[in-house]
Amino acid sequence: MSNDPREAAVIRSVDRAVAILDLLAHGARPQNGGSRELPVFGGLSGAEVARELGVHRSTALRLLGTLERHALVERDPRTAKYRLGRRLPQLARVVTGELDLRSVARPVCESLAASTGETVTLDVLDGDEIVPIEQSSASTAFVSVNWLGRRTPVHCTASGKVLLAFAAEPIRQRLLGRPLEPRTPRSIVDVAELEKQLAAARESGYARSFEELEVGLDAIAAPVYSADGKVLAAIDVSGPAHRLQAGGGPDLVALTRDAAADLSRRLGFRGRAAR
Repeated sequence: MSNDPREAAVIRSVDRAVAILDLLAHGARPQNGGSRELPVFGGLSGAEVARELGVHRSTALRLLGTLERHALVERDPRTAKYRLGRRLPQLARVVTGELDLRSVARPVCESLAASTGETVTLDVLDGDEIVPIEQSSASTAFVSVNWLGRRTPVHCTASGKVLLAFAAEPIRQRLLGRPLEPRTPRSIVDVAELEKQLAAARESGYARSFEELEVGLDAIAAPVYSADGKVLAAIDVSGPAHRLQAGGGPDLVALTRDAAADLSRRLGFRGRAAR
C-alpha cells in the first residue's frame, strides 16, 4: 500500500462516501458508538450521518455536499435531510442493462463458438469505438485472444461496420466525418468505399472484415436487435483469415446471422431483421 498521506486521505474519503450511500440505501447502522438504526425513508440529517460514521459534522457535510453536486444524494430543503439522488437509478439502469444483455447473450455466444470453432464476441458501440462485453472461444480455436474490454475502431471491424450501418444518421455522419486511420494495408480508409459496405450490410444483415484490424484476422458480424427494434449490439465471429475464407466448412455467415437473430428474439425482438 502507498504511504502517501494524501492518497490515504482520498481513499478514506471515498470509503466514507460509499458508507453514506449505504446508510441512505439500507438504514443507518451503529458504528463507532453510533446510535440505533434510523429510518431511511425520511432521509438522514448531516448530524445523523456524522454520528453514524463517527466523524465530525463538518466532515459529513463536506462529503454530502460533494455527493449532492454529482446528484448521488439530494437534500430536502424543508427538512434539511438527505436521501439518495436521481443519478443513482440512471447508473443502475446502465449496469443492469449490460448485465442482462451479457447473461442472455452468453449461451448464444457459447453455442456459436462451438458451431464455428472460432472466437465469438458480443460487441457494443461505446462513444466512437467498439467494445466487446462478452466472449466465448471454442476449444479448437487457432489462437486464444482476450478481446473483452479492448477498444477498436468502427471502420476496420466487422461488428463496427454493422453498428455503424444501423446507427442513427447523426452518429454515422459524425464517425464518418473523421479521418479513418489505417490499421493494416487492407483497412478501408476511403469513406465512399466504406459507405458502400455499410449499405450492403443494411441490405444483407451482416458485414465482414478482411485483415483490416490485424493482418491474418478476418471477422463476420450480424446485428442484435432490442425489443423496440433498435440495433444495440453485434455478434462477431473472428478467426484466422485462411479459415474464415476457406470453402467447404460451415456456413459462417448463416450461423452468425442465425445466432444474432436468436439473441434478438431472446431480448424480445419480434420484427423482421434486415435481409
